[in-house]
Amino acid sequence: MVSNGSIAEEVIGLVPAGGQATRISPLPCSKELYPIGFRSADDGRGIRPKVVSHYLLGKMRAAGITKAYFILRPGKWDIPGYFGDGTALLDMHVAYLMLGAPFGVPFTLDQAYPFVRYATVAFGFPDILFDCEDGFSRLVERQSISHSDVSLGLVPAKHPSTDDTVDFDDKGEVRDLIVCPSESALRYSWCIALWRPAFTEFLHDFVKNKKGLSSQGPELSVGYTIKAGINAGLHVEALVLNETPYVDIGTPEQLYNSVRHSVQHRPQF
Repeated sequence: MVSNGSIAEEVIGLVPAGGQATRISPLPCSKELYPIGFRSADDGRGIRPKVVSHYLLGKMRAAGITKAYFILRPGKWDIPGYFGDGTALLDMHVAYLMLGAPFGVPFTLDQAYPFVRYATVAFGFPDILFDCEDGFSRLVERQSISHSDVSLGLVPAKHPSTDDTVDFDDKGEVRDLIVCPSESALRYSWCIALWRPAFTEFLHDFVKNKKGLSSQGPELSVGYTIKAGINAGLHVEALVLNETPYVDIGTPEQLYNSVRHSVQHRPQF
């Protein structure tokens, strides 16, 4: 449990793994297990490959988070086969939930509602790499002071047409979140989030009211749900983590560049 100031709830990681990875398919494994970079093996047998989702979970663990849920779609059994219960590779307790409604990441996350409704949730995308080892630690510290319902970790927006951009003031108060704008003068996008039970409850009610409409339109995104929370009066704050854009290995170009860079430089994402 992470208890810091006003954050008295247990902090639990949520990792959505329900996607089809159509942009980079076919793959020999789930996208979340694609090797990117290297790690030192604890058994003294030298350097081993490090899968992409390991970076996200490692950053959660660095913040003192010891429990996380993957939400899987059927067929992605290689993920629990790889991480197991989490104790050996991550020094965490990792469990697995099954995807319900396949209409987007908010529906995927809502599968964890019975298990996290009274917890603080640490959220990130398992196929995104960002260069800030203490990102979740800084959000926990910030939220313990700000009492915000949602805290967003920001990095520079590299692709404004596909990145959600965030409008915030000099105190970190988020005024708006622009979902995948065609163009934007805003500099920052969000890559991780920490939210309190108020937002978990909001998300649960929000997707429940959207289920009948979701099959008729585009997939609902987490950014869209956060924007709806802002419009509903939830307190959302932002914290700039660094000045390096994130890398999304879910696109062919960025996957290629990430693998090439990892072989040459052994990144520390």
